[in-house]
Amino acid sequence: MFQNFLVPTDGSELSLRAVSAAVSLAAEVGARLIFFHALPDPDSSIYGEAALVRTVDPEIFEKMVNDRASAVLERAQTVARNAGVPSERALSVTDQAYEGIIAAAKAHGCDLILMASHGYSGVKGLLLGSQTQKVLTHSTIPVLVYR
Repeated sequence: MFQNFLVPTDGSELSLRAVSAAVSLAAEVGARLIFFHALPDPDSSIYGEAALVRTVDPEIFEKMVNDRASAVLERAQTVARNAGVPSERALSVTDQAYEGIIAAAKAHGCDLILMASHGYSGVKGLLLGSQTQKVLTHSTIPVLVYR
């Protein structure tokens, strides 16, 4: 039924467990995986040390963000490779991760989005809302949430 999964990952522990679950499911049904990471839009990031680094040295910020994204996606692809599951990686710059996730799923012809249940926590979560909840609300592609 589902043959092409988009698996958003941010490198968090829960996200990595969702990657493992996606790889297991893909191995069982013969699906391929697209691991996706949303890069923050440097012009809209106003939170934490990333905003400070971006302000002080935009080149260091860009390298830091790209290096982290590459490491997160490589870790996910290693799990898939070790299980013999075909995978690709994708990323996009977006100020709204949920929009990037949905756009990537459509662009890659995915028939399922499998993602972790968590999003921001604390005050940031209250202000920005859960990206997973937003994907569930706005996606026309089925979403499987890993808890």
